[in-house]
Amino acid sequence: MAKITFITQENETITVEGNSGSLMELAVNNNVRGIDGDCGGVCSCATCHVHLSPEHMETVGSPSEIENDMLELDDNVSEYSRLSCQIQLSEALDGLVLKVAN
Repeated sequence: MAKITFITQENETITVEGNSGSLMELAVNNNVRGIDGDCGGVCSCATCHVHLSPEHMETVGSPSEIENDMLELDDNVSEYSRLSCQIQLSEALDGLVLKVAN
């Protein structure tokens, strides 16, 4: 089981636990404001855009080419941007902190 912390645009801190699925699914299932997942996790809408903490970039890894293409459509992109639908939950992500971008 991994504990993941989401920080909303309103600076609300929400820490949730999970062991399977994507970070987007975890956020949607726990009503994290700003993570909508409109496309259901198929990397076609960017409504699950998050900014990783710099120290977690290596653990999570870089976005794929398709994910980068989708991120280019968002105005709030940084070098720490990822789509949470493209990050699968695992024990390695325990302690991950994400800032909701939308």
